[in-house]
Amino acid sequence: MTLRRTFHGFILAGLMATSSPVFAADLEDARDLMEAGEFVAARAQFEVLARSGNADAEEWIGVMYALGLGVARDDERAFEWYLRASMKGHPGAQSGIGWYYELGRGMPAPDLVRAYLWYALSAIGGDIDAPDSLEALTPRMSAEQRARAQVLVDDYKVWMYPFR
Repeated sequence: MTLRRTFHGFILAGLMATSSPVFAADLEDARDLMEAGEFVAARAQFEVLARSGNADAEEWIGVMYALGLGVARDDERAFEWYLRASMKGHPGAQSGIGWYYELGRGMPAPDLVRAYLWYALSAIGGDIDAPDSLEALTPRMSAEQRARAQVLVDDYKVWMYPFR
């Protein structure tokens, strides 16, 4: 019985030692690596943080794929990384998703309704550039498109930003 408890304690201690919380300093270190042009090392650090659920790291990996920093430029993969962070309420990533939909990058065609959705969510989340994106996008949309977009915004807002 004591051997089993000792073994379980050993396993628990090992798991605690290998699963560290996400620290802001780790993210800052990865950004410093990016600034130094050490993209492979930065991406490796961001991936560790992303596996821990860090939305900032997920967005940065999206940026790397969007711009081809240390990886081949890949709009589809960039979009997917932005989407992961966006669903966690990351306003910068939400704005990035809006931009992809607006331009139709990595997809068959632009989708102004979904671009509006993500820019609006980004604005609600506090992204300072999102209102400008909405202002530039809105005149290009029909009244029907704006109404459809607002239904989506209302659906997402209560789930993503329940207190705003």
